[in-house]
Amino acid sequence: MRSLFQSLKKIMPQNLPSKPNKQVVTTEKYIDKNLEENLTLLKNIFRKTDDILYREFEFLNQKTYKVFICYLDGIVNDDYINLNILKPLMEPNFSTQHFDQSSLPTIIRNRILHTTDIQELKKIDQVIDSVLTGKTVLFIDGFDSALAMSTQGFETRNVTEPDTESSVRGSREGFNEVLKVNTALIRRKINNPSLRFEKLKLGKQTRTNIRIGYIEGIANEKVVDEVRTRLQHINVDSILESGYLEQFIEDSPFSIFPTVGNSEKPDKVASKLLEGRVAILCDGTPFVLTVPFLFVEGLQVGEDYYSRPYLSSLIRLLRLLALFIAIAVTPFYIALTTYHQEMVPSLLLATMAAGEERVPFPIFIETLLMEITFQLLREAGVRMPRPVGSAISIVGALVIGEGAVQAGLVSSAMVISIAITGIAGFVVPAFNDAIILSKILLLILAGSFGLYGILMGFMVILGHLCSLRSLGTPYLTPQAPIIWSEWKDSIIRLPLWLFKSRPQSITWEESKRSGFGNKPSIPDKDEREG
Repeated sequence: MRSLFQSLKKIMPQNLPSKPNKQVVTTEKYIDKNLEENLTLLKNIFRKTDDILYREFEFLNQKTYKVFICYLDGIVNDDYINLNILKPLMEPNFSTQHFDQSSLPTIIRNRILHTTDIQELKKIDQVIDSVLTGKTVLFIDGFDSALAMSTQGFETRNVTEPDTESSVRGSREGFNEVLKVNTALIRRKINNPSLRFEKLKLGKQTRTNIRIGYIEGIANEKVVDEVRTRLQHINVDSILESGYLEQFIEDSPFSIFPTVGNSEKPDKVASKLLEGRVAILCDGTPFVLTVPFLFVEGLQVGEDYYSRPYLSSLIRLLRLLALFIAIAVTPFYIALTTYHQEMVPSLLLATMAAGEERVPFPIFIETLLMEITFQLLREAGVRMPRPVGSAISIVGALVIGEGAVQAGLVSSAMVISIAITGIAGFVVPAFNDAIILSKILLLILAGSFGLYGILMGFMVILGHLCSLRSLGTPYLTPQAPIIWSEWKDSIIRLPLWLFKSRPQSITWEESKRSGFGNKPSIPDKDEREG
């Protein structure tokens, strides 16, 4: 063995080039007064990239100063830079020549530049963050500070109606991927100076901008502090979507039920803020998170509050029924046909038996095959382009369902059962993950123990729901624990003028709503004439 190693050593080249050590550039450094030092440092930091541009020129004010600007090409407005930064600086400005030259950055900031948002920077890491977020940074020779100006001008998606939360009545506005647009849409709904948006940056590599939104005086400060603490303790390389944040801040990460809400509609997020909740906005995504999130919120939509309470209450009850149907219909079918045939009417039992007679698989295997087929069709319809996806989902369901029945692979009753549960699941999209996983659990229990297994499964699910918390708030509030004052806006909805207070389970204290609690009275004819 030793001779083999020696022979290999002779064959291998002896003078291999050593691997170059990467030059580590630290950004924890203050801006230097020497312009060339700053320019060299930035070029070293942004080396091997051609989208960071530098423009060197001279500024005349009693004497000539060398200056340069640095910006990220593609996400800035070039015309804005030319008109409001380069042109004022490159043209002689005689109105500033009698000022003390030691305060030149202040003079440029207050009297020359035609931009609204200007910040003075002292550190190189501040310069890097400013450049990467679309700002233009100005360096002046002989001064140890720089000026950062907002010049963002990249293409963005228009404010349109969100596809995931369409409504018949109400606002058609939806969030987009730009953080400042999303905060502005909420500001349009809530004209309140107490509305706060706290700034955070998360992700070691992405440095994603995050905003914590709440209304001071309405939101519970302990909830706000808890949200702030959980976000600050996130230590990851990248935050690319609000779903990253959701998985880090939720109380029960292994639960199949969502404990953090999300929405694309500004009016829905605004209503939750007005109830005392906290919103979390992430740059680069139209989905805004809201906490605490309760179980009943999955049965509610913003349109419920724009309609009269009678139909809204009925629709909420139908959503609760749809949730039960989506989870339980198929397991009940397996349990009845396998263990409890005596509970099925004779005529219906004969029809079901005739359909199952030609099927070569046990009912449990037949159900699993149909569930997998349905999920494949659903996923294909979602991932394919919209015109093609809808055709695939509809035609695929018709052709495959009819063909499977004709071939004797499944029964017609099973196809109807899968179709009903699939349609019911679309009624409550907030619980889509929970529906699929809960159904699998109940299918296994129903195939093993019949109705007793289904009963055990529901007891496990209910016990799990009772144990969940969302930022300290019990998940099944106001049903468990019972808070009678909040039942007026849970599974049913009473008239808006009866909403005397905000949810105590969210604010943790009695918080009366202004102007609510009394039915508005209309003056009679004599009072109007008087």
